[in-house]
Formats: sequence, structure tokens, C-alpha cells
Amino acid sequence: MSADALRIALVGNPNCGKTALFNLLTGGRQKVANYAGVTIERKEGRFLAPSGRLLQILDLPGAYSFDAVSPDEQITRDVLLGNYPGEAAPDLIVCVADATNLRLHLRFVLEVRRLGRPVVLALNMMDAARRRGIEIDVPELSRRLGLPVVETIAVKRGGAQALVERVDGELPVPAPAQADDAASRADLHAQVRELLAATVRMPRRTAELDDAFDRWALHPVFGLVILALVMFLVFQAVYSLGKPMTDLISDGFGWMGAHLAVWLPQGPLRGLLTDGIFTGLGTVLGFLPEILVLFLFILTLEESGYLPRAAFLLDRLMVSVGLTGRSFIPLLSSFACAIPGIMGTRSITDPRDRLATILVAPLMTCSARLPVYALLIGAFIPAHSVVGVFNLQGLVLFALYAAGILGAMAVGWVMKRIRRDQGEHALLMELPSYRLPKARDVGIGLYERGMIFLKRLTGVILALTVLMWALSTFPAPPLGATEPAIDYSFAGHLGHWLAHPFSPIGFNWQMSLALIPAFAARETAVAALATVYAVGGDAGQLAPALAAHVSLASALSLLVWFAYAPQCMSTLAVIKRETGTWRNVVVSFGYQFVMAYAASFLVYHAARTLA
Repeated sequence: MSADALRIALVGNPNCGKTALFNLLTGGRQKVANYAGVTIERKEGRFLAPSGRLLQILDLPGAYSFDAVSPDEQITRDVLLGNYPGEAAPDLIVCVADATNLRLHLRFVLEVRRLGRPVVLALNMMDAARRRGIEIDVPELSRRLGLPVVETIAVKRGGAQALVERVDGELPVPAPAQADDAASRADLHAQVRELLAATVRMPRRTAELDDAFDRWALHPVFGLVILALVMFLVFQAVYSLGKPMTDLISDGFGWMGAHLAVWLPQGPLRGLLTDGIFTGLGTVLGFLPEILVLFLFILTLEESGYLPRAAFLLDRLMVSVGLTGRSFIPLLSSFACAIPGIMGTRSITDPRDRLATILVAPLMTCSARLPVYALLIGAFIPAHSVVGVFNLQGLVLFALYAAGILGAMAVGWVMKRIRRDQGEHALLMELPSYRLPKARDVGIGLYERGMIFLKRLTGVILALTVLMWALSTFPAPPLGATEPAIDYSFAGHLGHWLAHPFSPIGFNWQMSLALIPAFAARETAVAALATVYAVGGDAGQLAPALAAHVSLASALSLLVWFAYAPQCMSTLAVIKRETGTWRNVVVSFGYQFVMAYAASFLVYHAARTLA
């Protein structure tokens, strides 16, 4: 980044459209990293203004106030004040506010103005405000605030033109800096009321369309039915939309591996490429389409404004099992990965509720488990239709996700009985307006998550795959050996040793061995199985090899194991950092191991009995 680039920070309350505006300005010229010393995502992007001026844009975490109650808000405050280590203060602050909800957003605007730095206010979602008949006297609002005010529509191409023209000119004169303490912030609500009375005419507080939808979406009975139906259709779509592409990728890697084997001479290099890289990594990569389908629906639901309503709807149910409605968003994030879900608990102010959410978050089925589920379901569950509409494989996948959710509720209920809490846990949250998801924003979100998967694939998964191939190949069998060569390898010895404690739940030595790399990354279990079976002489795709060597009871046991098994070591490290004690790490690992073993034991023996 050029040293003379103008540094602009986008700030605002959550749900103000700040990130959509960031995406509109920067497009693909973004990079995603973490703030120094903390695992909180930061987004930076570049934009070349019409004058040729280079703009460096930083999308800061959403904040409601500088009276920070979460690490996200603390970072936003410190960056704007120039107090964050290694982070210079921005040259210009663009405060983004939802034009349909200025009653909430103007208070934060007033706090930003008190910093004594150049500020521009972007009234976003102006199209939605006009549709609702909201009239805003922009010149008068600008005069009373003492800072430039522009209109933006972040979901429309060219919707930030007025903002671009304003930031491309001279920096606005900052308002005088004022003291920032609790006493000085006490009168801010009165100032907001005065501003609204003088500059805004609003026919009604909420949109008619939102109210019409909410009569159904927030209904205590129909709302839960709608939520269950939405989640059920999502998991059906994972198979109906993602499976054909998964099969295509798997077949492509199999074809390339077979042709490569023809051209390479017999030896370690050929084995590494065909049995390790193409079979191991290729098998994992094949599940990327199904992961992206899942993220597509999650991002769409998030962009539409439905997820906060789901949190509100589930609050009473979650409180009854020792959690809170505020736990919903972190737990939903855990369906992607437990790490951001655990970090998302920082918005939960009650310590008991936060700890309970941290401990149950790993039970949510993260995307890293999806390759394991998809592999075993595809190998052992027939693709039959149920009542002529639903796919049996999709039903099984939905049942596995439901098992994780029910397990989390059970653990929360137990924790509630162990650590009784008589305090109030009222849920106060903003419900944003419904809106059509912007294809551009959903596309950027899918790209980012796809790249995260590919980086893991070419990083830790590649390293573990190569290691697993080496362990499965060396040492060579002795002269006169009668068993398969892999039985004499390091992997064979280790796997046979591990099979003893796991044989009661139906795991063979290959399955037991795959649990070790899975502790580093869940997806690696698939690569490990593919490598071990390939080195062991089982040519062809992994699913047929498993179907030939593993019983249905053992496959169901392994599915249940991964539904409840202890999370990867990265997640345990985050639990240690977030709670500050190894005791909670031991509790998390211990109770999940016991749950997984007990559930797998019951499923395995029940399946054998019914078979």
C-alpha cells in the first residue's frame, strides 16, 4: 500500500450495511487478516478515486458505543483513537448509519464526532427509507451535526457515488474534540431526540412488510415450524445441489491419478503423488461444492435479516436449557467453524452464559465435519427418495446436525443444574429490516470461505496427508511377508494398537488411525482414510473401498463419533485463550470424548442387533 494513500475507516452499528458498502467500493481488491495479537477479522481494501487518488479502506468491527463491552468494540474505539498497537489513526472516518433507523444509529455518530477527527456521515439504505415514506432533511442534519452528510445505497451499483465524490475532495474540518466519559455521554439520547425532531419525518417506526413477515416468522408456534423447515431444506440442498459437483471433482482426480501412474515409474514419488496427493487431497477437495452450498444458504439467511429473528425466536427455548438467545449467533457461526463461534461469545455479557456457550459450541457440526459425513453417507446410505420428495441421504445429514444441536441442549441443561443462576437474562437486540441478499456480497463471502478451505487444504491438510502417506509406506515389509505391506508400516503398527480401545465401538484399525490427524483438522480424516486404503492396495475411489471393508454398523458408529467427538486442537487452544484456564479445556475435551464414545457404542451395538 502506498504511503501517501488516504486511510479511511468505515464504522457503524451492526446491520447498518457497512460491510456491503465496503464490498461495493473495494470489490475484489480486498485482503482479510487478523488484528495483531487477537483473532478478530479485519478487512482492508483499495479504491482508486476518479482523481487518481488511492484510498485505503478499513472495515472496522461493528460497535454500538465507545463504552465498549466486547473486544470488537474495544478494537474499533482504539483504532479510531490511534491507540491500537501498530495501527495508525485513520485520516478520515466514514460513519455509516441505517437511514431507516436513525434513532438507534445517531447516538454512535455523535460519539464518533466527539473524537475531533474528520468525519463523513453516510446515510445508507436511502432507497428503503424512501419506500417507507421516511423524509430526511439532509442539509439541515449536516448543519446541526457540523459534518458532511451523503446518501448511499450499498446494494446498488453506483450507490456510493456521492460518498466517493466527497472523500475524493478536501478533508472535512473536524469538530472540536470533547471528553469521552460516562458523564459526557449521558445527554446523547436527548441530542438524538432533538436531531430527529428537527430533521426526520417518519410515518411509522417499522415497515409494514417487516411487520407482515414477522407475524409469521416470530410466531411462537409457526415461527419454529418455519425455522425447522428452512434448516431442513438447507441440508437437503447440500446433497441435491453439491453432490453432482463433488462426484465430478472426485472422478476428475481419479482420472488424473490413473493417467499419472501410467507415466511415472514404480517408486516412492509415484506412490506419493497417486496415493497421497491425488487420492488424499483430491478426495477432500471434492467436498468443497457441498461446503459452499451450505455457506450459500447461511450467508443468504444472514443477509436477508432472518438470523437475528431466529435468535429472538429461540431465546425462551435456549434459556430453558441453560443458554440464551444471544448464544444463537455464535452457535450458528460454529456451523462454519467453532473458532469464530467461540470468539463470538464475547458479546455475551453474563459470564455463566458465555462459558456455557463456549463449551457447547464445539458440538455444532462445523464445515470440517461435512467431508466425513458426505463420504460415509454416500458410501453407506442409498440415495432413495422418501415420500417421493425428500432424499434419504439429506435426511441422514439433517439428523446428524440435529444430533449436535440436541447434544448441545442436553449439555446446557446439565450445566444449568450444576451451576444454578437466578439472574435475569433478558434478550435485547435490534431486528434489522428484511432485504433481498445482494449477489455481490454473497459471492464475496463464498469466495472468502472457499479460499480459507483451500488454504487449509494446501497447508495443514497437505502436510498431514504427506505424513500419513509416509507412515503408511515405510518401513517396507520384510522378505517373505505374508500380510499386506501396509500392516508392517508405522501406520499399520499404530493403527492396530489403537484398534484395541476403539474395537468396542466398531472401528477397524484404519478408522482408528484416521482419528489422529482428525484431531488437527477434521477434514484430514477423509484424506487419511483415502491414503491408507490406497497404499493398502485398494484401488479406485474411497467410498467403494469403505463399503467393502466396513460394516454399516461401524459406519454409523463413526458418523455419531464425529457428531460428538472432541474438537480439533485449534479449537481447544481458543477455549484456553478465551477462558484463561486449562480446566475448561480439559472439561471440554473430556465430556465430548465420553459423549462420543458412549453414543457410538450404543449406535454400533443397536445397529448390529437390528441388522
